Amino acid sequence: MLKKFFLLLLLFIATASNAQFGALSPAAEISIITIGPGSELYDKFGHSAFRIKDSLSGVDVAFNYGVYDFNTPNFYTKFAQGKLLYELRVEYYQSFYQRYVEENRWIKEQVLNLTKSEKQAISDFLWNNALPENKKYKYDFFFDNCATKIRDVLQEVLGNKLEYQDDYITEELSFRDLIQQNLQANTWGSLGIDVALGAVIDLKAKPIEYQFLPNYIYEGSSNAIIHRNNDAEPLVKSAKTVFKNTPTPPQNNFLLSPLFVLGVLGSIIILITFRDYKKNVRSRFLDLIIFFCTGLIGVFLLFLWFATDHTATANNYNLLWAFPISIVTAVVIAQKEISIIVKRYVFLLLLLLVLLTVHWISGVQVFAIGLLPLLISLAIRYLYLFKALKIKDN
Repeated sequence: MLKKFFLLLLLFIATASNAQFGALSPAAEISIITIGPGSELYDKFGHSAFRIKDSLSGVDVAFNYGVYDFNTPNFYTKFAQGKLLYELRVEYYQSFYQRYVEENRWIKEQVLNLTKSEKQAISDFLWNNALPENKKYKYDFFFDNCATKIRDVLQEVLGNKLEYQDDYITEELSFRDLIQQNLQANTWGSLGIDVALGAVIDLKAKPIEYQFLPNYIYEGSSNAIIHRNNDAEPLVKSAKTVFKNTPTPPQNNFLLSPLFVLGVLGSIIILITFRDYKKNVRSRFLDLIIFFCTGLIGVFLLFLWFATDHTATANNYNLLWAFPISIVTAVVIAQKEISIIVKRYVFLLLLLLVLLTVHWISGVQVFAIGLLPLLISLAIRYLYLFKALKIKDN
């Protein structure tokens, strides 16, 4: 008798745990949830998720592809190297919803126009993808993130029946343009992204590639159609704003902005250079700081290019002003007399700034406007150094 009881108990547990994987009822709906930007830099681009709601079975869950585990061994190292695995997490929709309400981020829902079999296929795909052996994936900001997963799942399940129309795309934008749409100009976050990411993001994005951003997942889905029986139907059946936030005005202090801070820094470099010119001297400590700091930034950019799996940090021509070798020559440039090799190196730095200007004008890579005062001051300083450096006698 006890043995039969345990068998029945195990059967009940198995049935309950697998209920969420079972057949959807006719009342089931599948939605795309789009979350607005948050206050932190990593939240500025918004968020996307799926929702499955089945009122008859009591299932109401969100499928969130934007989750990573802080307890991952060597978390920060893997994050910096682009090797951190993200995962799909299933959670109750109400807790998912409440989290973004507390963060004061708007929430929009698009209920998809799907047949019963299409809903079932997407549900099966998502639940299978959420299994421990399937849930992890290697994150890529442009090509494999929480937003692109929405598009990719729909394309995988619906196949050729799904067509994303491009009519709503009215201008050709690069990946960098698309990023900067979500950032405030003249902020450190905007400048940092422009410096860290290379020329690969200055390529024009295809309309379907706009959907690495949640807002374009929303727009793309709104304009997508499904082909059924020689007829075309909209992908989205209905759309609504489920939470309208109270926008907080940006708190920008121009005195702390990159353009002002780097403008002040550049002015100091130019003023010291002018004083040196008048007195026929050279402020060697300034040269030490310039070479060390630009070289250090260059080493970091070189690391992002060659020592990580980040695809967006390749071909970064910010190395033309932040040249890594400068960190090695920093001590040498601080000496009173230097060799002819160092003087030639300063001439090389001038040529690199000229090459940077050519890259900027020709559109090979767009550089942060906030850098302009610094770049001008570096050019003036290097020009003065080339003329003023004294070559030691052999």
